[in-house]
Formats: sequence, C-alpha cells, structure tokens
Amino acid sequence: MNRRMILYIMGMLLLSEAGLMILPVMVDLYYREGKFNCYLITIFALLVSGLFMISLKPKNKTIHARDGFVIVSFGWILVSLFGALPFFLSGEIPNYLDAVFETVSGFTTTGASILSDVEALCHANLFWRSFTHWIGGMGVLVFIMAVLPLAGGGGDLHLMRAESPGPDVGKLVPKSLSTARILYGIYLALTLIEIILLLIGGMPLFESITHTFGTAGTGGFGVKNSSIGEYSSYIQYVIAVFMTLFGINFNLYFLLLCGKIKDVLKSEELRAYLLIMFTAVLVITVDVNDFFATGAESFRHAFFQVSSVMTTTGFSTTDFDQWPDLSKVILLIVMCIGACAGSTGGGVKVSRIILVFKNARRELKRLLHPRSVNVVTFDGKRVTDDVMQGTSVYMCLYFVILAVSVLLVSFDSVDIVSNFTGVISTLNNIGPGLGAVGPTGNFGVYGWFSKCVFIIDMLFGRLEIFPLLLLFSKKPKSRKNTL
Repeated sequence: MNRRMILYIMGMLLLSEAGLMILPVMVDLYYREGKFNCYLITIFALLVSGLFMISLKPKNKTIHARDGFVIVSFGWILVSLFGALPFFLSGEIPNYLDAVFETVSGFTTTGASILSDVEALCHANLFWRSFTHWIGGMGVLVFIMAVLPLAGGGGDLHLMRAESPGPDVGKLVPKSLSTARILYGIYLALTLIEIILLLIGGMPLFESITHTFGTAGTGGFGVKNSSIGEYSSYIQYVIAVFMTLFGINFNLYFLLLCGKIKDVLKSEELRAYLLIMFTAVLVITVDVNDFFATGAESFRHAFFQVSSVMTTTGFSTTDFDQWPDLSKVILLIVMCIGACAGSTGGGVKVSRIILVFKNARRELKRLLHPRSVNVVTFDGKRVTDDVMQGTSVYMCLYFVILAVSVLLVSFDSVDIVSNFTGVISTLNNIGPGLGAVGPTGNFGVYGWFSKCVFIIDMLFGRLEIFPLLLLFSKKPKSRKNTL
C-alpha cells in the first residue's frame, strides 16, 4: 500500500474543500449574517491539515486498486467530518453528530435531515448544505481529477472505479483526466441550464442555485420547509424533468454529443429506466386521482414524486405518506431500484436489476438444458463473469446490510415502518421515507446510535459497499513457492 500517496491525496482533498468553502463565505458577506467566521476557522483547520499531509510528498505516485478504495473511503469520511464544522460552530446544529449526519447526507446526496426547521438556517449554511450535493453528485475525487491529475500508473482510473456508482466503470476517452473533465463539463452545462430555466419561472437566484445543486446531485436538500410544494407548476415540472435527466448515465450524454444517437437509443438501461418510471407514474396518477382536483394535478404530483424517489433526489411537492398503499408500495419499489449506473442517482441501479433478471433467466435455462451454453448480454455485448459475480455479491451484501441496519435501529422506540423505510432511504441515498421520516418528518427522532447506523448506511449506499468493507479487510499475504 502506497501510504504516502494516500496521505498526499487526502491533503489535496482537504485543500480543495478549503477552497470550496470560500463560496459560502462570500454568500455570508453578501447577506451580512455574521457567520463567515465559522467558515474561516474551518478553512484554517483544513489548510493546516492539508498542507501537513502534502508535505509528505511521495516519490512513487502509483495507486493500486486497493489504494483507490482506501483513498475514496477515508476521503469521504474526512471531508464530511471537516464539512460539518461550520454547522456546529455556527450553533445552528449544536450537536456535532447531528452536523456530521447532515453533512454526510449532503455529500452522499442522500437528503435525509435531522432539521425540523430548515428556514432557520443562515444563507451561508443553506448554500453549503446544498453545495455538498453538487460536489458529491459526480464524486469528490472525480471533482479534483477534473482539475488536476492525482496519480500515475492508471491510479486515476482506480479512483474513478472506487467512487463512481454502477456495476462497471470505464473511460470515455483514453485518459482518465480527460474523462473526468468531460463528465464535469456535461454536469456543469446541465446545471447552468436548469438555473436559467428556474430563473425564467420566477424563482429567486439564491433559491434557483441551491435547488439546482440539490437536483443535479440528486440530493434533495431544499431551503423551504415545504420543499418544492409552494412553488409554481412550471418550476415543479422543470425540477422533475431535470431530476430525470440527472438520473441517466452520463456516458449516454457523451455519445449524444458525438452524434451517436442510435447507440443512445439502443441502451437497455435507458429504455428500462424510462419504462419503469412511465409505468409507475401512470399507475400512481390513477391511484391518487381522488386526492387532487384535476387529472393534470394528479399527473404532476405523481411524475414529480416518482422522478424524485427513483433518482433518489428526495424533493417533494406533497405529503405522499398520505397516499393510498398501492402508491406508497410503488414508490418504495422504485426507491430501491434507483437510477442508471454512471449517473448522480443512487439505489441499486437499473443496470444491476437487469443483470439480476438476465442471470436468473440463464440459470433457469441451465436447469432445463444442462448442456446448453447461455451467455448474458447487455447492450449487445457479452457480460463477463467478473461483472456477474460482482453484481451477485453486491446484492447479497446489500440485503445483509439492510437487515442488520433495520435490526440495529429498532432499539430506538420508533415504529417499524419508519425504521424500515429510514434504512432504505439512507442505504439508497434517497432522503425521505415513510412514517416519522416521511416528507414532513426528519431523522431527529432517533438517538445517537441509530444516527451512526444511518450515517454508515449513507456511506455504504454512495460508495456502493465495497470501498468501506475493504477498509476492514486484511491484505492477502504473498505466498512463495517452496520445494
């Protein structure tokens, strides 16, 4: 393990976070709310820690696969611990564990909150809270890689594989640095377009920026206690459409820019993603028709909520916890399915669901025809056994973590629906669940132990389990042949 290189990148990560905190300082100076000192103290702490780490500059910049997982895991934990300081120092979240919960929820683009009154926060904290979504959406390390190369010997690709969601990560172009820049170029372009469209709809600039950060990162932190409920139909549709767009694999946008429209249309994952979303919206629209004055209003709320929970954003326009059981079950299912691989969305991912069903079909064919050769394909290409095995292992670990987490949070005196959906919402990086943690509730009802479980679940969900588990695994010893 290249420990010096790991420390060096950790230092670069902390210095980058210090630079990013200049933005909320500027916001506070503009609104004159006197909270900039909390950010200046945090920036100083980040600079001291970061400069110390990069002073141990390594001679060998090679990063191996295991190093990449370790860097990503420790990196996300560190930026969250430091990122929570402004909330704590300002006194607006007086409990440091609660501040860490809020920050982890931000960076992992979960959107789960312990706050009962979001509007009580100052503008700087509201901005930083939403900005963590935007940073974490494409990945903290990918953000830095878009600016400068971090490693040699293929190390950048190891970092991208450890941090990017989905069963398989490759390069759009030969160099990982160029890939990161292309991804962030597309990400930034979509972000700017949404801000402009929200401004056209009459939303104030500050709210347009913060809500776009929440949409782009598919996080869901808002600046109003009613989330998106009090905004116009136009604004709700704009956010719903962009939530859907940010839930699509960014590789497809690159292909679209290259003029490869046929390749985009051939994407099995995209077709399945849109089909699942369309079906869910249609069924829920009919099911909740009696809850709203017109069919158009029913469709708008159904489309918004399905888009929100399937892309794991977590915004809401209404209290869907009051909807019929059929609608709530459908929302729960699409929560778990999630968005596309290679998007900013969370969940199991549509591609994994497709692979699981295709693998099950292959096994059934083997039972009927033991001697037949059956190959799983995806987008017309053969899926390797490594990818299939990784998908199966991931699904097994996912359900184990889900079951253990529900058991652990059940020690709190909260109902089973809240416990179960709370774990699902954090593990899938969604935000709201049902019951006490529904769209009108929050996670403040839980004790410190359960909050720690939820924090770990959020990290498991965003980093897709393996990076965190590898922190606790022993490095295999090399075996020498003996005569």
